[in-house]
Amino acid sequence: MNPHEPTPPRRPPGVDALTDLTLTVFRLNGVLLQWGDSLVEPLGLTSARWQMLGAIALAGAPLTAPQIGDAMGVTRQGAQKQLNLLLEQRLVATRSNPAHRRSPLYELTPQGRALYQRVESLWADRAAGIAALIPAEHARAATATLESMMRHLQAPTPSSERQS
Repeated sequence: MNPHEPTPPRRPPGVDALTDLTLTVFRLNGVLLQWGDSLVEPLGLTSARWQMLGAIALAGAPLTAPQIGDAMGVTRQGAQKQLNLLLEQRLVATRSNPAHRRSPLYELTPQGRALYQRVESLWADRAAGIAALIPAEHARAATATLESMMRHLQAPTPSSERQS
């Protein structure tokens, strides 16, 4: 250590652990996208399109592009780009939205539903193998931690904490 360099400020407890968690999530996201692309590529999909199909399927009702984006943690524009590609593939269809004329509702077509069921079957097979290696209580604890972190990051920041 150079005696002429200033000593870095001490971090509050837990900051390094949260930094490690954040970096791991970033890396995991990249791995999941590559893994997902590999899983669904034989079916003519990408991870991004699988995400959009999943949002609609899991909702059990037609959704708008902003609702789909919110459900999957992507922007409305990102969701819209993938929805447009799914429309071209005839895997989703639009219907008018009585609550908002310019924001149609997206629903799975019969082909989209059938394809999503095939993807879910592939996922279930692969997930079973991974689940055999990771105890369910560890997965639940990780989920709870990540959901807590997400809630805190999405909470409004008091003006006294904002940086100018």
